[in-house]
Amino acid sequence: MKDRRSGEHWMGRLYMREVSLRVDRYLVNTRVTPNQLTYLMTVFGVLAAPALLVPGITGAVLGVVCVQMYLLLDCVDGEIARWKKQYSLNGVYLDRVGAYLTDAAVLTGFGLRAADLWGSGRIDWLWAFLGTLAALGAILIKAETDLVGVARHQAGKPPVKEAAAEMRSSGMALARKAAAALKFHRLILGIEASLLILALAIADQIRGDLFFTRLGVAVLAGIALVQTLLHLVSILASSRLK
Repeated sequence: MKDRRSGEHWMGRLYMREVSLRVDRYLVNTRVTPNQLTYLMTVFGVLAAPALLVPGITGAVLGVVCVQMYLLLDCVDGEIARWKKQYSLNGVYLDRVGAYLTDAAVLTGFGLRAADLWGSGRIDWLWAFLGTLAALGAILIKAETDLVGVARHQAGKPPVKEAAAEMRSSGMALARKAAAALKFHRLILGIEASLLILALAIADQIRGDLFFTRLGVAVLAGIALVQTLLHLVSILASSRLK
């Protein structure tokens, strides 16, 4: 799993696959099913949103804990499915839904956190809007990828191969490599975003206001909008729809 070119998160390769294997040993001989674990995974991902509404560093830490539990269960459900040979399309579908909801929950919760719902002043809904905008962008990026498979299936074509992601234009290929090297697009993924939110919460604690959190929301909203467009262009410029 660690050697997969795509589909394996860097935290999975770094440490979570080691942790998940130790959790698996307590589950393989139980009646727990992979789909039940996927449901639980999704619950933890969605709980990141209300966790982030807790003021101060405490809320940011709770958000990270929820997302790390999501990542752990995302590893465990697949490992249990392979061990018990309990594969299903429902499981694949639920896994994707969980990924969508977790990214959206983290970014929406981030925006609401920046709006300062529990503060003594006026609630500034602009930040909630920008957080929701970032969440929408994160969902659209995933949908753009998934819709390649939908389009190919409806056209009667086989699933896309990884080589088809290469750009037909050398200029576009260079731009794609540059964007991949910067990895700024990862900031709008729920796992990375939760760590960023914690770092910004610490900076806010030192400063004594929500300046860094609000700056982060604005930056992520901008990244989401740009990345949504660039990702669409990269798909159309590749051979994935050929």
